[in-house]
Formats: sequence, structure tokens, C-alpha cells
Amino acid sequence: MGSFVDVAIIGAGPYGLSVAAHLSALGVDYRIFGKPMQLWREHMPPRMHLKSDGASSDLADATDALTLKKYCAREGIAHDDSRIPVALDTFVAYGMAFQKRFVPRLEEKFLTSVERAANGFILRFDDQDVVIARRVVIAVGVSHFTFLPDFLAGLPADFVSHSSRFGSFEALDGKQVTVMGAGASAIDVAGLLRDRGTDVSVMTRRPSIEFHNPPGPRSLPNRIRAPGTGMGAGWRLRVFADAPLAFHALPESVRLHQVRTLLGPSTGWFMKDSIVGKVSMLTGTTPSRAEVRNGKLHIEATTADGGRREIVTDHLIAGTGYKVDLRRLGFLPEALRPEIKHVANAPILSANFETSVKGLYFVGPASLNSFGPLVRFVLGARYSARRIAPHLARSLASRAPAPFSAPRSVAG
Repeated sequence: MGSFVDVAIIGAGPYGLSVAAHLSALGVDYRIFGKPMQLWREHMPPRMHLKSDGASSDLADATDALTLKKYCAREGIAHDDSRIPVALDTFVAYGMAFQKRFVPRLEEKFLTSVERAANGFILRFDDQDVVIARRVVIAVGVSHFTFLPDFLAGLPADFVSHSSRFGSFEALDGKQVTVMGAGASAIDVAGLLRDRGTDVSVMTRRPSIEFHNPPGPRSLPNRIRAPGTGMGAGWRLRVFADAPLAFHALPESVRLHQVRTLLGPSTGWFMKDSIVGKVSMLTGTTPSRAEVRNGKLHIEATTADGGRREIVTDHLIAGTGYKVDLRRLGFLPEALRPEIKHVANAPILSANFETSVKGLYFVGPASLNSFGPLVRFVLGARYSARRIAPHLARSLASRAPAPFSAPRSVAG
């Protein structure tokens, strides 16, 4: 027989840890599974900085006892709400300190399958453990959702990789590298490679790279015209940051349009000096085909004026971001996945982050289509935890625990 728990949290990044901290404060019986801060520890290049400001990079406990600002003050690390970029190493150390303080019983094991039971879910893990949970919160972040354009599919990993593969760049030393994309992941990688002395260029279909405005005082008219948020400036962002339920209430077609168009690729203001005039920019260049010939990657592309060009490189890093797709979650079996109502392969969620499968929840970037741009960022962890944790506590208290009907393979 497996062990029982009221709430199982799958994933131990900023969202999973924040939800766990809030459940703990409410006295809810929970267990959390995963490697703490794994994406940030293992799939981000060393020496990078977060695109989000210091004031927008907090994990969330119930009383804000350990914000990033408080952690930095305690550790003697220079910090400013906007003027000092947050170093990856600082953010990882902060996340680990948060986990040790608020979520000390985290279990570093990984979910392999989830199966519905009469009154909950059967969870199986990579160490053969079986856990039976009344509620399940999926907080896996973006690590499952790396996106590569179709024309790169199937090409050898020696020649094409996603930016989340790195980690260290040592394997690319001495190679000519092309980075594809115009967002923070692409530009950060290009800048860090350039700092290593790598022959690197950036290729993007956009006419230019957009850098955030550097921090500094803004005039009153500018602040009225485009109020600041932790995601950027503008009234739509202000509303969606302050009232995610307003976004949730919009018609589906409007929500999807906002998700696609509201925040385009951009990168931190502090990267400008590392890139402009120092890294070759192939702007207005749209790749359409790639193949390996004679030990090189050959990329066919269309230029802004409609011409054709070929880019030849040793390695292409795709800074093409992430795209939520339930089909990429291998632990969701074929029998369960169709029961989760979805649009554009992302789950449709209630105002409390619940899917159409009762008791199954998603938080983090997987909730983007339902709650808007806030949940693309660490900034959204506070809202999500404060919304879902009381709901889970109420839903568990409103129903007396019923005996689980577990399959014979679990009951023994």
C-alpha cells in the first residue's frame, strides 16, 4: 500500500516552493517532490543575470519573511530593487535558503506517472515509491517545454541545441557559434559566449534587439501614460499584474491574443554593453531550413528585403524559449491527458488553478493562458501561492477524507 497525503506538489522551483510554504503556514498536510531550483541550478549559464528586477524576484512565504532583499541584506550581498541586476548565483542561493527554511522536507524524487483513483490520485516515482494524494499541484516550471522550430527537429545535438542545455559552455570552446533569437535567453548566451572569446553571432527575424530601459527616475507624465510593473510598463500590464482574475475573466480568444502579443522578446538593459558593437547581428533574417554538410551546419534564411542567404556555423543555439504543451509531460498517461480540457495544448484552469480533472492543479507558466503574463515570471509565485493554498485548505476541510479506492497493483 502506498503512503497517503492530502496535497502532493510536483516541482520545486519558485512556484512549487512558494505553494509549499503557504500550505505549511496553513497547516495543510502536503509533500513536495523534485530537485530544488533545478532549472536555475542546472540549465542556466553561469555568470548570467536575471532579466527581472530585484524587486520582482521574490519567492513567497506567508509573511514575506525571506524576500530576496532580506536575504541579500543578511548575507551582505549588494541589492537594489531595480539598479543592480540579480546574479544567477545569488538567486539560486536565495532559493536554496528559502527551501531549507520553509520547505525542509522536500523529497528529491521524480514523478513517473499519475493515475486517477476514486478519491484522488496514485503517484509513482522513479525510486518505485507510491504516494496516494487527494490533490495534486503540478508546478514543473518550463523545463519540460523547451521549444525548437520544426526545421531544427532531428538535427544532431553536436550541431543544434536549446539554450537551456547550458550549463557550462566549455564544449563550445574554439567553435563558431550562431545564437538564434532576440529574447533574454538568446542575448544572455551570446554575451556570455563573447566574454569567453567565442566567435559568436546572433540571428533573429526581428529588425533589431529590444533592450529594457535602464533604471532611473521617470517623469510624472510618463508614469501616468505607462505605469511600471514588475513585468514592464503599460496600463494593460498594470491591470494584469494587479488583477490576474480580470485576465481570467476575459473571453478565451482575447486571452490567447494577449498571451501571443503582449510581451515580445526583449532583454535586460545591462546586456547592451556586452552586445552592441561587439557581437555580429544578423537581424531581419528568417531561417527556414538547416542541414549538416561536411562537418558544418548550413542554414538557409530569408533576409528582410526578400533575398536569400546561407549561414554556415559549427553550432546553433536556439534561444527560442518554451511552449507549454501537455503532451510533453511524460508522467501524464494517455488515459488521463484527454480528460484535461485544454486550448493550444495548455490546460484550461478555474479561478483557483484547477483543471477539468477535479483535484488536479497547475501553477507557474503552465497557467499562462488562464492567468496572463504575470505567471511567466517569478513575480507571479506570490499571487499563485496566495490564491491556491487557501483554496486547497478549504476544499480539503469541506469534505471528510474518504477511503481511497486504489488499484490492486497499489493495494497489494
